[in-house]
Amino acid sequence: MTNRRSMTRHSRLIRIFTPSVADEANTNAQNLTVKEVVARLDPELFHVTMISSRNPDPRIAQRKNTTLLPYYEHGNTLHLLLRVIAARPDIYFFPRYGPLDRAFLRARKYVSRNTALITYVVMMMNEETSDGAVGRLIREADRVYANSTFVAGTVYAKFGLRPDPVYDGADHRFFFPPSAEKHTPVRTVVLYAGSFQARKRVEVVVQQAARRPDAEFRLAGRGVTEPACRSLAKQLSCTNVVFLGHLTPAQLGEQMREADVFLFPSMLEGHPQVLIQAIACGLPSVVMSVYRPDAIVHGETGFLADDDQELADNLDILLDRSELRQRMSAAAVLHAQRFDWDRIAQEWAEVFQEVVRQNAHGRPATGN
Repeated sequence: MTNRRSMTRHSRLIRIFTPSVADEANTNAQNLTVKEVVARLDPELFHVTMISSRNPDPRIAQRKNTTLLPYYEHGNTLHLLLRVIAARPDIYFFPRYGPLDRAFLRARKYVSRNTALITYVVMMMNEETSDGAVGRLIREADRVYANSTFVAGTVYAKFGLRPDPVYDGADHRFFFPPSAEKHTPVRTVVLYAGSFQARKRVEVVVQQAARRPDAEFRLAGRGVTEPACRSLAKQLSCTNVVFLGHLTPAQLGEQMREADVFLFPSMLEGHPQVLIQAIACGLPSVVMSVYRPDAIVHGETGFLADDDQELADNLDILLDRSELRQRMSAAAVLHAQRFDWDRIAQEWAEVFQEVVRQNAHGRPATGN
């Protein structure tokens, strides 16, 4: 581990730009990652520039050596790019495949050659996800990291480089186990949390609710498939389905502590933060095995299902066996210690310092 004494050999602050939003209310998983890391980076060693439209996370707003760039209704790509070029940061961290990132890649070869690009891959790579801007950000990066061992493997399969995995964590201000006096509801509670979009397959949760009317199914989130899911619930006469809407992290943590099972039928992921949040709350999970999430240890902290029939069977096992839920809950809390934001932020700090150190010696890193 790089200690504070070796860090201070740099004559100036390491300057980092990230096209991430610092707003407290923004719960996008990628923005959450950056906020948790930035909040923990030593302000005496790192200057960080982020974007904010309103009400930034207080930890970041009060952090020394932090610049928050305003986000306007129009013209953001140009004004943000000009700020990045003028600042000449040492590191451009966690690009998002958006207009600003594409503009930076075009400008980089002319005006920002000394800015190292660190790409963090948070989605499994396949024919659909590895084309276009995503592929370019991986190929042109000085360093590439992935948020799980499986995602790293898919990057290797598509691009021939094997990123080191750096996990996400759970914010323990909001995600922690229930007290011993946890209230026991009349019906067992199954929770889904995430966006409503096609790849998440939220309709599968509604179908399971129709099959298990003895349990209450709570769905947290918003998105384009929500109307169809509401319509399906009505069509199947699911009086045991509750649509919770968008929840703040604090509200989601409360729901997780009240629930008994976390059901997540999504088929296309990287390493969802919501699974880490669930295990931090001691919530056994049933998820699909296709993206092999490290947060779930099959048979110990939950179940990984190969298909929808296994998903239903595993859900039945957890709904019908309270002693197994309790055992998996305890194992989940222990496993969640692996995903600690303090340790993760330290990993990123060491990555940033190593990249800057290599650039200073004229040896820019090219891949991993």
